Amino acid sequence: MSSLRRAAKVLFVLIGDNKVDRGQRKVIQGVVSSDKMEKSRIVVVERRVKHPLYKKYVKKTSKFMVHDEKNDSHIGDTVRIMETRPLSKRKRWRLVEIVERAK
Repeated sequence: MSSLRRAAKVLFVLIGDNKVDRGQRKVIQGVVSSDKMEKSRIVVVERRVKHPLYKKYVKKTSKFMVHDEKNDSHIGDTVRIMETRPLSKRKRWRLVEIVERAK
């Protein structure tokens, strides 16, 4: 039964106005740090985690390689990215929207 439930989460559900629900995919926000590749960007995501022993909040950063089909984003832009199927060896995220352009 659990494998059936897992398969149901993966399936796309068609909504009335032909939009596709992406289910349980993660959506995160970060800043573009590199735009030198064609249709690919490096996005830096910063998060705060509590140190287990000292209970102080520490900033941690992660770099994600993101697929940008239209080459819209540039260095310094704040973007929203979503998990997707593997597109290459390191690319597992795609650009959803540009939240704020760099000044």
